[in-house]
Order: sequence, then structure tokens, then C-alpha cells
Amino acid sequence: MTKGFVHSVESFGSVDGPGIRFLIFLQGCPMRCQFCHNPDSWKTGIGEERTADELLDQAERFRAYWGDNGGITVSGGEALLQIDFLLELFEKAKQRGIGTCLDTSAQLFTRKAPFFEKFERLMELTDTVLLDIKHIDDEEHRKLTRHSNANILDCARYLSEIDKPVWIRHVLIPGITDKDEYLVRLRDFLSTLHNIERIEVLPYHTLGVYKYEKLGIDYPLKDVQPPAAERVANANDILQQAL
Repeated sequence: MTKGFVHSVESFGSVDGPGIRFLIFLQGCPMRCQFCHNPDSWKTGIGEERTADELLDQAERFRAYWGDNGGITVSGGEALLQIDFLLELFEKAKQRGIGTCLDTSAQLFTRKAPFFEKFERLMELTDTVLLDIKHIDDEEHRKLTRHSNANILDCARYLSEIDKPVWIRHVLIPGITDKDEYLVRLRDFLSTLHNIERIEVLPYHTLGVYKYEKLGIDYPLKDVQPPAAERVANANDILQQAL
């Protein structure tokens, strides 16, 4: 029996997938996004060790609130870091008739073995993917996250190839991701995909800054303010054209 390292759970998630959902945040993330509001989720090998059955038993206490579309959403950190545990969790969820949603940045995605075979199986067990695309430009993505976006965009293409329902999420950061040039490029890329059910623009916020102070980590975007409402509306206007 595999155990997962869990950062936290939330009982009533209304924005992380269809319907009302039980949210499971797994510990550990390979990315270091400058705007991350959960730096306490970065480290691997720590957190509360839970079995799949323990988590599902807890989730099912709230099943009456899920309706027809609800279920569980697994996020992070980066959930794919614990893909073996994720496979067991989603397999058991399906056995219980529980809807499954994966929230991922897909930084670990590759079409090489052994990861790809596990990912293929995971997608058979996943109803919806929430895919976070941090930046459409590879160089800017590296500055923002310390990683390339090439394999992330390839994951988006693969999910389109298998017709997996996807919600795209994009954080709008003034001076970094909110330039029209980048938004148009992202729209054009998303327009090549055939499986997107929703595109969400998430305004950058500073609600997690206190965590950096608590952890003694310098917050890299301390001078960046949340985007103005008109810039959020502009980004929505551009990106929704991809649907």
C-alpha cells in the first residue's frame, strides 16, 4: 500500500473543477514560480503521510454536497511528483464511483518511459485536468519558474490528442504575463487544441507573502501589485477567443 505525503485538504472546493469538490494538496514541487503563494508546499518527503483509503474515507463524508458533477481534485505542490500514489488514489476513487480531477503544471510530463506509461494510465482514471500554463514564452517561462515550458505545451497537445477535458488556468501578472503579445500567442496556441472546456484568468495576488517571511525566503515579486480590473478583462477577452 502506497502512502502519499499530503500538504493539506479542503472540504468544499467550488472553483477547482466541476461542482463541489474535496481538495487534496500533495506535498512537493519541482518548480519555483516567482508568484507561488504556497512555498511551504515545495519540499518533498515531508507532510502528513496518508493512504488512499484514508483520504477517500474522509472525502466521502462530504459526498452528499457534491451533486452530479463533484468529486475529488488533487493538486499540490505538483501532484505528478507522487504519480504512483496518485494512480492508486484515482483507481480506488473510480472503484467508489468518485469523480476525479487533476490540477497540474505538467512540468514533469514526458513521452518517455517509465513516466509516460504511468501518465497514460492516470489519464484513463482522470475525468478532468486543470492545466496551469505559467507563460507561453519559453525564455520568460524559465525566468518565472526556472524551467522550460516545452514539455508543458507538449502535455497540452497530448491531452488534446486523447480528447481529455481540460480547464486552462493562467495567472495574470502585471509586467510579466499580461502583455498583449504574450496573451495573443497563448490564445493562438490554445486555438490549436480541441479539448478545452474552460479558460480561467487568475489575477496575481500577494496573499502568500507572509509565508515567505515565515520561512525566511525572499519574495521575488514584492514590488508587483495585482492587475487592474481592465487588464483582467482584456486578458479574458483575448483568451476566450480560443474556445
